[in-house]
Amino acid sequence: QVQLVESGGALVQAGGSLSLSCTASGLTFSTYAMAWFRQAPGKEREFVVAIAMTAGSTRYGDSVKGRFTISRDNTKNTVWLQMTKLKPEDTAVYYCAARKTFVSTATRDYNYWGQGTQVTVSS
Repeated sequence: QVQLVESGGALVQAGGSLSLSCTASGLTFSTYAMAWFRQAPGKEREFVVAIAMTAGSTRYGDSVKGRFTISRDNTKNTVWLQMTKLKPEDTAVYYCAARKTFVSTATRDYNYWGQGTQVTVSS
């Protein structure tokens, strides 16, 4: 079965950096767009960033542009999220998601989800 396993969540101070990773299994990774979403307590799941199958294009949510970077390695079935200049409002559970073919910003378009990893940014 398909599994997406995130790791790297932690407690970090505002202004700091953190890197998350998501390793996929059970699917042909190179045929899936990959994305990161996040969900803060009491809020809806929010699109963060997505990357196309071959890493040829990316799409960023407005709140993370210029601070977060997504990358992938199809030989390792892994996608990373490098987060810099972290703010308290970045605190959330971060989820990795996979969608067959093209990127999307909509949660409903993604076929598979990881279990999430907690990122907490202290002020």
